[in-house]
Amino acid sequence: MTAATVALRPKLLLVDDDPSIVSQLSLAFEDEYEVLRAHDPRTAWAIVQKEHPDLMTLDLALEGENPESGFSLLDKCLVFDPSMKIVLITGNDTRENARRAVERGAFDFFGKPIDLAELGVLLKRAAQLRGLEDRAAERKVHAEEDRLGDLLGRSREMKAVFRLLMRVAPTDVTVLILGESGTGKEVVAREMHRCSLRGEKPFISISCGSIPENLLESELFGHEKGAFTSAHTTRPGRLELANGGTVFLDEIGDMPMTLQVKLLRFLQEREIERVGGRRVIPLDVRVLAATNRNLEQAVKEGRFREDLYYRLSVIDIRLPNLRERGDDIVFLAEHFLKRFAHELHRPGLVLGRAAKAALVEHAWPGNVRELEHRMQRAALLTNGRMVQPDDLELTRSQSATTLSLKEARDEAEARLVVDTLRRTFGNISRAARELDVSRPTLHDLLRKHAIDARHFKSPGVETEEE
Repeated sequence: MTAATVALRPKLLLVDDDPSIVSQLSLAFEDEYEVLRAHDPRTAWAIVQKEHPDLMTLDLALEGENPESGFSLLDKCLVFDPSMKIVLITGNDTRENARRAVERGAFDFFGKPIDLAELGVLLKRAAQLRGLEDRAAERKVHAEEDRLGDLLGRSREMKAVFRLLMRVAPTDVTVLILGESGTGKEVVAREMHRCSLRGEKPFISISCGSIPENLLESELFGHEKGAFTSAHTTRPGRLELANGGTVFLDEIGDMPMTLQVKLLRFLQEREIERVGGRRVIPLDVRVLAATNRNLEQAVKEGRFREDLYYRLSVIDIRLPNLRERGDDIVFLAEHFLKRFAHELHRPGLVLGRAAKAALVEHAWPGNVRELEHRMQRAALLTNGRMVQPDDLELTRSQSATTLSLKEARDEAEARLVVDTLRRTFGNISRAARELDVSRPTLHDLLRKHAIDARHFKSPGVETEEE
């Protein structure tokens, strides 16, 4: 085991007044954890303050039959580090006290005699949760800095989404993600999976609206060989492939009523039968669903089962439309432009003032997805370095913010230079003659407006004349 591997191991503090138990546990877990040992509350508390252990096993009855010393240590440790995971090791006579300890913040309790394999599973789960909470704390800092994983936003509406996502991600609760097309529902689902204890397991996405009804059942639940004409082999479904992880059911509002019944049964029983099969297959899958439809209205109209709606809608996350996100529009536009400029090897692209105004004025019926596509187009087709409304296929309305005289003059000047370079295919001398300025003056204008004449060059045409 390398020094780097040792350094990454969680710290496990073993606290018991029976040296044989401490020795037994130490030998069992020293390969997985950095093991620390204590036989009394005072030593244990000193180690906690110095070493900041991630996990602790604790015998409440450290001083004879009186559990108060153990309760006192438990309370102090959880005040010192609320994220510490403390597992009580109890005899039968202290089970009630152990339950009290769990109510006061202990992670769980484990009875004597100790089954090392089962305790190992419990400690592993505790360590995973501790790691998840530590990463969530880091993500919280990033969330305050306008991003959470692949989600970006500095608006109040998106900060609220970040906070709710971080609260529900570590749980296994079923979540319904609501929002217009293009608002980023699948991005939210993927981030929720990544932030969960299932993050290393499969994430399987399926669009319930894009698969024909006669194929959707097989896609979800799988089928046995011979179940129908083209079923030449047995095939597991998406739910089965997601076992241990997360399945994301997009466009759930488009699911046929016949399949809604079968999905409801799975959510209730957590087991499936493949199409054409009789074997019951238990599954451990978290379900996330999304829709741009009004499911409450669909329930009233008899197009969606009410019992399934309530099963899916344990927690709702509503994504705001892009037009409701204020400053996020330009913030996201600049992010996408930078990304695509890097991918297309066109560094230095910037949004012009008129382009920013046009972005804010646009209604964005396609939301973030539309904005991303428009910025990709601009990065590909913009002449020069400054993106203008035409590059985005957007025009400014008559009610656009009034420009100052200098801003209006600069915009007109930049547009005239760009139009001239387009006509002359980037030929500096010809463009200078058309503009009736000297070549040094034109070069000054190019630097002023961040315009690169080489982007207008046509094959076989020189940008300078001797």
